[in-house]
Amino acid sequence: MQLEEIADELYETAPEEFVARRTERQDEARAAGDKALAKEIGALPKPSTPAWVCNLLVRAHRAEIEGLVDLGDLLRDAQQNLAGDQLKALDVQRRQLLGALTRQARALASERGHPVSTAVATQVEETLRAAMSDPDAGEALLTGRLTAPMSYSGLGEVTGRPKLRLVPPTAPAAAPPRSPSKRKERADGEESPADRRRREQEERRRVAEEKRRRELADARQVADEAQRAADEAQAVLEEHRRATEELAARRAELQARAEELADQLAEAERAAGDAAAALRREERRRATAEREAADAAAALDAAVARVAGLQGDGG
Repeated sequence: MQLEEIADELYETAPEEFVARRTERQDEARAAGDKALAKEIGALPKPSTPAWVCNLLVRAHRAEIEGLVDLGDLLRDAQQNLAGDQLKALDVQRRQLLGALTRQARALASERGHPVSTAVATQVEETLRAAMSDPDAGEALLTGRLTAPMSYSGLGEVTGRPKLRLVPPTAPAAAPPRSPSKRKERADGEESPADRRRREQEERRRVAEEKRRRELADARQVADEAQRAADEAQAVLEEHRRATEELAARRAELQARAEELADQLAEAERAAGDAAAALRREERRRATAEREAADAAAALDAAVARVAGLQGDGG
């Protein structure tokens, strides 16, 4: 593995696992006999939690982050080229996009088992604002290898910009030397050099304006998509809130019913106990009455037999 691949893996690793994973990769490099790579791996600094959350966001939503950086370029150009209402509309899109991306970053961290606190979310949003406000900060964020959060003072100063550059920007290729050409005399009616320069400048302005408009349209599309995602997430949240409230009301209703039934059960148990005691008393009375009835029947039988015997003797 190359250093860039290892760095990509490490800066996606949760901060508490970073050091152990870095040590593993160092040991692998040493085992492969690449001491230089092992040294470079050991020099990779551990990212803070806000930086790690930003790295996750870049990997999952790179197109949106690129749109954020492009929108920052448009806002800087707009300071001079756009009217106040257009600038205000772009500023609204900026705030919406920052809020939507911060919410997406919090969701990504939660999915990885790391709920984000309000303080960390604020640092993530400040880092995104810095990336929008400063081209170098935007480039640093897009590497996906931040080690610390960034912040923008509003005065052109970005703090916390990482010093480590694992993938230095490629130097632009030198333009090929122009081949010498003979100066030609212009014929009657040929465009003058001054006219040609003006025409070329106008063409460059036209191309730049078309590019700016395309970038503005792309940035607005990204902002609109982010707004739709935020609206959908808010709608889902409201739905879950309603369901939670309904279930809480249902639970309270059932709890009250259960308490009512418990009272009724206790009353029924007391009534059953009273009935059982009355039954036992009545059973004792019945047994006594049965004995007395049996004794009376026996006495009756004896009396009848006596009468019958006396009648027989008289006859």
